[in-house]
Amino acid sequence: MTKFRIEHDSMGELKVPADAMYGAQTQRAIDNFPISGLTLPRAFIRALGLIKAAAAEANLGLGYLKKGQAQAIRKAALAVAEGEYDQQFPIDVFQTGSGTSTNMNANEVIAHLATKSGGKVHPNDHVNYGQSSNDVIPTAIHVSATLAASEQLLPALKHLRKTIERRARELKGVAKTGRTHLMDAMPVTFGQELSGWAAQVNTAIARIEDALKRTRQLPLGGTAVGTGINADPKFGPAVARELSRLAGVKFVSAENYFEGMAAQDAAVELSGQLKTLAVGLMKIANDLRWMNSGPLAGLGEIELPALQPGSSIMPGKVNPVIPEATAMVAAQVIGHDAAITVAGQSGNFQLNVMLPLIAYNLLQSIQLLANVSTLLADKAIAGFKVNAARVKEALDRNPILVTALNPVIGYEKGAATAKQAYKEGRPILDVALETTGLQRDELKRLLDPLALTKGGIHGE
Repeated sequence: MTKFRIEHDSMGELKVPADAMYGAQTQRAIDNFPISGLTLPRAFIRALGLIKAAAAEANLGLGYLKKGQAQAIRKAALAVAEGEYDQQFPIDVFQTGSGTSTNMNANEVIAHLATKSGGKVHPNDHVNYGQSSNDVIPTAIHVSATLAASEQLLPALKHLRKTIERRARELKGVAKTGRTHLMDAMPVTFGQELSGWAAQVNTAIARIEDALKRTRQLPLGGTAVGTGINADPKFGPAVARELSRLAGVKFVSAENYFEGMAAQDAAVELSGQLKTLAVGLMKIANDLRWMNSGPLAGLGEIELPALQPGSSIMPGKVNPVIPEATAMVAAQVIGHDAAITVAGQSGNFQLNVMLPLIAYNLLQSIQLLANVSTLLADKAIAGFKVNAARVKEALDRNPILVTALNPVIGYEKGAATAKQAYKEGRPILDVALETTGLQRDELKRLLDPLALTKGGIHGE
């Protein structure tokens, strides 16, 4: 039989598991919200621990906590931040919209741990001193998202960019058939094609870094409605300074607490940039899938690394599993952004009331994108091989190369030459010998695929 102890809060007494470190308010939330089984991510619990530790240090410096209390709270909060007590945070994501249950969960666990180390520590009066769930949870969203993006996502994206740029340099001299509308077009090099991918990733990095300038601004100090009731005016800036020291990432106190609590515009903005990144990764993943298609009946331009059997019934089949996983991550992130967009609109007067949902989806998006970007770099782009013979065959038979002859023979004669080459299934050079009156050496110069990737007018 499960053993219980009796805890109480302002609503009365309640049974709590005897070995639980949380108290009555957490247990009420467990009982009230048996909805999804999803709990707030590790990154969010870490942020809560860091905030409570920084708050204790600030309150000590401002004279609102005794030294022993502050030290005990700080030690307990940092242990929570390190993940030592994650099992003590069981509350469902779908809970009270302010995240009050999760803030009190942190207060109760930290108070329990601090009291065990000596001295009476109260969850509200001491751990939560100078704070409200209404400013703590928005602050935790900003802190957790900033840290996750800075420590996980941006390094992963920079690794992906570097990997693409390396492959682009390796393949800068390999021409291939370009495609617009999925149809044959003028040639490009693999290096040029990959440079577009690298630029997409690089721009995504810049967008995310810019959005983080807003998530570094913390509304802690606004307390209940943004006015800062029951908090020292110096408290918010003091916590931001201590958080910066603890986390190694610069945080500042928000200029306007009302914005930071009533709205979640910074989180919505960051989510939007994550969605843009997801769209870019979807494009890169699908390019890889098309280029790898076949190997016999598709384009067959490249061969992705073979990672696992591709079919339970077709022996020898190998599928582009990493690009497919990337595309699914992109779809999930786009869905998360849609939910965050709706949640961001739910700021009513002085408080947004979909904060846990914003926290969960934002952090999930960051983690998914970080993980899949690394896999895309290491297990797909780094190791794909170019099928040179297949690429050359397609180039040689590409009638669209006749575009390079427009300045010499005109568009109409070029179109007629291309149509004849399509109809007869012959290389464009052979057909052009018959239709243009130009010599073979001249045609070979004008129709050289690698030269055509450099742009300009080739009839001069």
